[in-house]
Amino acid sequence: MLSFVFAVIALIITPGPGVLSLAGVGSAYGYRHGARYLIGLLLGNNMVCIAVITGLAAVMLAEPRLRLVFSVASTAYLLWLAYRIAFAGAKVGFIDMPAPPGIRGGILLQAINPKAYVVNTVLFSGFAFLPGSPGLEMALKLVIWNVLWILVHILWLWVGVSIRALNLPARTQRAINIGMALAMLAVVALAIFSAS
Repeated sequence: MLSFVFAVIALIITPGPGVLSLAGVGSAYGYRHGARYLIGLLLGNNMVCIAVITGLAAVMLAEPRLRLVFSVASTAYLLWLAYRIAFAGAKVGFIDMPAPPGIRGGILLQAINPKAYVVNTVLFSGFAFLPGSPGLEMALKLVIWNVLWILVHILWLWVGVSIRALNLPARTQRAINIGMALAMLAVVALAIFSAS
């Protein structure tokens, strides 16, 4: 079970579309709107969990045309997001949004987020710790996953809300942007690798 906990932390603390957009909502709109978006991300992520655990995601993505459309759309979105972040200039550029996305926006982002599918597949198909009780193991994994997921995402929301208060030099802000963009490109590479 300990290896599962470490895997969860390692896989969800790294920047992906969910945490980067959550930090952006926090930075742009504060805690109240950020909390609504966080609820949407949580609901969307649990829908992805259920789709992975039940095999629905595997059945849907077994259709080559659907898998291709999903892969191309997700990869294009993540590349666009990495580009926007990397070239945001001297302003820490999580994501520009004209209005807060809310609960529905969080659910929709997770539905097309390839990192959510990859991470959930890795976590729920591996790291067996109760081989004699797969139902209990899945239930425990869901509880552990959600507790850690919520804590990590609250941390990212706090980072987003706090970043605005910092008066960072332009060079530091550019370095943060480039680091976030490289993290997004790593997510793209992981998504392409897992699709092949």
